Amino acid sequence: MSSYNIQCPSPTSKATPAQSVPGANEEAKPRVYSQCSIYDEHENQLLNVNTTRQNHVNNGSASSAPGPGLMSNGTASDIEMRWWWRTRSLNAPSPFQQFGPCGRIMKNSAMVMQIQDPASQRLTWYKPPLTVLVIKKKDSQVLLPFVQLVEWLVQEKNMVVWVESAVLEDKLLRDDVKLDQESAKFRQVHEYYSGVRSRFLALREKLVTFKDGRDDLTDRIDFIVCLGGDGTLLYASQLFQQSVPPVMAFYLGSLGFLTPFQCDNFQDQVTNVLEGHAALTLRSRLRCSIHRKGERHRDSLQQVSNNLLKPSLRLHNYSAVGDPTFSNNNCSSYSGQSSANNSILVLNEVVINRGPSPYLSNIDIFLDGKYITSVQGDGLIVSTPTGSTAYAAAAGASMIHPSVPAILVTPICPHSLSFRPIVVPAGVELKISISPDSRNTSRVSFDGRNDQELNHGDSLRVTTSIYPVPSICAQDQISDWFDSLAEGLHWNVRKRQKCLDELSDLTASGSEDTLDEFDNLKIQDS
Repeated sequence: MSSYNIQCPSPTSKATPAQSVPGANEEAKPRVYSQCSIYDEHENQLLNVNTTRQNHVNNGSASSAPGPGLMSNGTASDIEMRWWWRTRSLNAPSPFQQFGPCGRIMKNSAMVMQIQDPASQRLTWYKPPLTVLVIKKKDSQVLLPFVQLVEWLVQEKNMVVWVESAVLEDKLLRDDVKLDQESAKFRQVHEYYSGVRSRFLALREKLVTFKDGRDDLTDRIDFIVCLGGDGTLLYASQLFQQSVPPVMAFYLGSLGFLTPFQCDNFQDQVTNVLEGHAALTLRSRLRCSIHRKGERHRDSLQQVSNNLLKPSLRLHNYSAVGDPTFSNNNCSSYSGQSSANNSILVLNEVVINRGPSPYLSNIDIFLDGKYITSVQGDGLIVSTPTGSTAYAAAAGASMIHPSVPAILVTPICPHSLSFRPIVVPAGVELKISISPDSRNTSRVSFDGRNDQELNHGDSLRVTTSIYPVPSICAQDQISDWFDSLAEGLHWNVRKRQKCLDELSDLTASGSEDTLDEFDNLKIQDS
């Protein structure tokens, strides 16, 4: 199993000894607050606060109940009040809900997911990480930082480094390439990276390789480092279809929504993470499965045949979305126990579109078995909050913070202009099928991969996966996300409106002119 855990302060933890609020007068006696303790990640300490909030009125006075930041004269300093209102209970409900003296939430063992306070999610290792997977994009500019990182991890940190087998086949990292058969430009680039190549060849025998689609990495990797753009993180998510190790993504690509780290001084940044000093953003994923036409009928036949046929002759009729033997033209057999095992997890979105057909897509949407509406247009996007800044944002959807538990449903160029993007709770099951009277079939893709045909009678079922992607933050969950919007989208960047000077204020000048005219009229009347 992966050797990491998420550290969250317990809502029922006992109070710790009182501490003085930072920024307060050191000569003043520290006040004692006895109810609960709230973790503040920026100052890395516990602040003991009273759970009773102060009821402020418009004139600034406060009630007589004791509270943090409250001075003897009834006022509070700005620094103390800023700490006081910075609570961690605003982002998510408490797991122990009580509504009045009698109301409770019914306990349900079939819980889909547990909502935690996002700001309290921090990485901690319950045993030292030993294996690290390094994923790089296919770009010559990434070779130098890739070799530097691998060299440092092997020699300085004594870690077992895993890389994709395709890395060893990179011509720029091999010295047995026949240069006379290559172009002049390639020979020039090959010569330019001669020093990097020699450093890599010295480490080649110490690396462990894997091949996508053949080797299973489950419970073998403790830590993931991505070098590239957002595609490297999507690729890492696709490699782990169950529990995902913590991912640290460095920006060396075109887009940087999911890659908050810079390669400058990577040694200190990686060391800080390995020591357990990092905030986490749990990026939820979607579990998608395709149910082919006639599957229900074949399932009923299977129940009868299980008692009549030998085990080797029993039917296996589940379509395998994630099976590498699955073909785009037909559905291959899968020897699993249930269709729940034949699913694929996506980090961004699953897209249903009309493909090359000239006709509109006609798609029916069901929510937990209830018919919701039909989509007539170019298609439909079902995305995670992480994917809300990708295809969904281009289609006009809202951008959702990745810590929000939700599923975003966005139509692509709908024929009905009143069909707007909608947000549904995480954990519900969406069933998407081709309408019986649709003129054509549809195509479905998962994070831009595994493009397949969705025929009449087939259905796609999408829900929230219990295996999120723990993305390591460079700063914190809020700063990283808004910085990515500002840099990646130039979000809310516009030419600033000039402020009005007091002397040229049109409203003020109009009032003065009116008073002058009134005074002149009075003089004339007299």
